[in-house]
Amino acid sequence: KRSCEEGPALVFRWRLLLGYGPSVCQDEEDKYSIYSNLLFKYFLAEGIVCGHNLFVASAKEDPADILKELPAPLFDDAHKNQVNEKETAIKSKQESQESMKIAWRYQNLPRIEVSPAASARIGHYYDVSKMVSPELLQSTKWHRFFLPEEMSLHPEIKTCNMTCGYTRLLQSIQRIIYREGFDGSYPQKKQKNILRIGIQSLGSVLWGDDICCTDNPEDIYSLTKFLYVLRGLLRMSLSACIITVPAHLIQNKAIMERVTNLSDTVVGLESFIGSERETNPLYKDYQGLIHVHKIPRLNSLICDVSGTKDLAFRLKRKLFTIERLHLPPDLSDTVSRSSKQDLAESTKLLRSGCGAMAIGKKHLDF
Repeated sequence: KRSCEEGPALVFRWRLLLGYGPSVCQDEEDKYSIYSNLLFKYFLAEGIVCGHNLFVASAKEDPADILKELPAPLFDDAHKNQVNEKETAIKSKQESQESMKIAWRYQNLPRIEVSPAASARIGHYYDVSKMVSPELLQSTKWHRFFLPEEMSLHPEIKTCNMTCGYTRLLQSIQRIIYREGFDGSYPQKKQKNILRIGIQSLGSVLWGDDICCTDNPEDIYSLTKFLYVLRGLLRMSLSACIITVPAHLIQNKAIMERVTNLSDTVVGLESFIGSERETNPLYKDYQGLIHVHKIPRLNSLICDVSGTKDLAFRLKRKLFTIERLHLPPDLSDTVSRSSKQDLAESTKLLRSGCGAMAIGKKHLDF
């Protein structure tokens, strides 16, 4: 389950993230690569449900094991309606309990919609507590690229200041595109289909790249050259690609700027695990924040920047949801005096628009 903003343009941008169109989506990994791998698996699971072909590439985990851990889709409409009714009941109960705590000056203001209307929801529903069935995997046509196997089967090569792992990966993607008929310049022999490409932890040491180890890597343009060639392959083929990048390990910020410029969609995940926000009452209902750094814009030479800065995600027992984060109207009952300074700083960063004004540096004045 994914939540997106209202409006046809923003729905189209999130469709690119799900893989409906030729694009490169960069997913900046969180510190422990927990939730970024979950989005990575959502992308692949959506391809299985839609009947798309898959290409899974990894340097640390066998692609077969990745597919076995994909979340199970929910095809039962009755079960989906039951989940929606349960969430609606919980939301109405919370609203009734909070109605007595809302200050009089905010009671008549419109409430912030956390989730969009049902018509804006796209894609399918998935149960993260269950794995995809083996029967569904057998009916899916997929291709694999496991770097340790490729390195043992082929001699090491290095061309155009690009690591051997990147070169082998590009050759494998190009071979699949032309062999399976995904080349957009020629009509497909069979019914038209889409190739979904998933590349895990690109830029890590396992790929033979040293951009995560030093501020001055040996091949500083190796990753950017790979992305430049990959974009060319995707532009002339019926394919979409999602890449997870350990951005928190890349010390050279100039490299990350180039990687961002070579991607159509860039989304960063900030997990609360091991940070001060894990115990902050402001984020008690969420597991992390989502930062939309770049989204595609049609018929324009410049990229678009999302106007929504306060997106957060939560992982429930069965569902992974993306919602709008907003401050509670009354902080006196749930927040201690010592933590109000942190909440004031968070208010400025999130631009919640709750109408609060920070007076001084130690407390909030409503």
